[in-house]
Amino acid sequence: MRFLLYIFLIHLFTCVCCNPDIHIGYQIILSVPVTYIRGFIGRAFLMETNQSVPNFRVALSVEEMKGSYSCSLDVFLGDIKVWTSGYFSQFYTTDKCVLELTKDGDLELKGPKEQVGWRSGTSGQGVERLNLLRTGNLVLVDQLNLVKWQTFNFPTNIMLWGQRLNVQTRLTAFPTNSSSFFSFEIKSDKIALYLNSGKWKYSYWKIKPANNQNFSFVGLTSKGLEIFGDEFKRIAQLKSERTEPLRFLALENRTGDMRLYYFSPEKGKFESSFQAINKKCDLPLACKPSGICTFSDECSCIRLITSGDNFASDCSTGISNGFCGRNDVEMFELQGVSNVLESSDVTVHISEQVCANLCIDDCECEAALYVINSKECHLYGEIRGVKQTEKRHETKYMIKILKKNGKGHGETSGLKKWVLIVVGFADGLVIFVALGGLIYYVIWKRRNSPETVNNSS
Repeated sequence: MRFLLYIFLIHLFTCVCCNPDIHIGYQIILSVPVTYIRGFIGRAFLMETNQSVPNFRVALSVEEMKGSYSCSLDVFLGDIKVWTSGYFSQFYTTDKCVLELTKDGDLELKGPKEQVGWRSGTSGQGVERLNLLRTGNLVLVDQLNLVKWQTFNFPTNIMLWGQRLNVQTRLTAFPTNSSSFFSFEIKSDKIALYLNSGKWKYSYWKIKPANNQNFSFVGLTSKGLEIFGDEFKRIAQLKSERTEPLRFLALENRTGDMRLYYFSPEKGKFESSFQAINKKCDLPLACKPSGICTFSDECSCIRLITSGDNFASDCSTGISNGFCGRNDVEMFELQGVSNVLESSDVTVHISEQVCANLCIDDCECEAALYVINSKECHLYGEIRGVKQTEKRHETKYMIKILKKNGKGHGETSGLKKWVLIVVGFADGLVIFVALGGLIYYVIWKRRNSPETVNNSS
């Protein structure tokens, strides 16, 4: 059984028909395992570009996923999957996975009984063939070589060299085991990274045009990400820090960081040559819910410093929940902390108390940030992106909690004090360990110095 499975996998990873294009009427079928095999991946490579390694390849894939088998059309750059038909919605199938370019010009993924799980939607548009370009763009073209459909118009979390993203388009990344997602969006007034969670949207990195200019589109070149305004005029650039040509831009699924990548022949893999966010505490999900990222890049949990039956002992689910339908809530200010997330739910020219009341009145709000100079109020649906700040007099960060025994602020005002003590303890512990190590090294050095050895002898 193991021998047969090994042969099956070798067959699937072999290039079946590595031509530069596929014509209408083409069909290929992959068998789906009858029994469940954890971690199973089977691929048939259909097309590849005539380039030096790493080159682009197109594959029909069957992968074990969440206890079932998914069927997808994928584009690879070397071993990196740079596009997939199943990025936003998986097509699960049994028995077989079929790729067909129909005689009517529609590219389809099908399962048993002609069940269509994905299609290009190009039926009746005169499509003649599927072609893989040297840029990694997979295109459907007609007899005049006019593009009727292309993967570049359906970006995932990766942008390839030569690809362009226009205003109102975006890259999207999905962190594991989270209902939130990241997005890299191009707008006329800014380019920004966002954390999206339900109805809430927060930016955590951005570039704004100078001199009231507007952004029109961005394009990835061999030297960096070029940002263009009206009339194709380049107005900004995110430049690579390496001389090697760039191959792709990626919005990282795990961190939400945006990076530029080149291929290192010496190491035989892709390396980062630019990253938008360089500090852990500036990442949107640096800590778990209700965590504070400290000056030492460690996470301190707000829940660990509270007491009472309403609070758990870790940061896994958050400190604030179950507020809808209740009126026994209040806001608490955490001293010396701010937030890397800039909420899209902003009210300006109001007082701190009004800001607190806005969060109290919205049962889905869990925290608020008040910017003192501009009198801006940012509301948050979760306690994320919180970090220590030295600019403690510029902002005030408040969280919503349940009142204890129906009492007011006096009962729970110790929260401010404890937050500072625990956060300070985390930093102090790091300093203590480092200082202790230094003292130990000095003592060890003196004991083992030549003079000490001679005197003792």
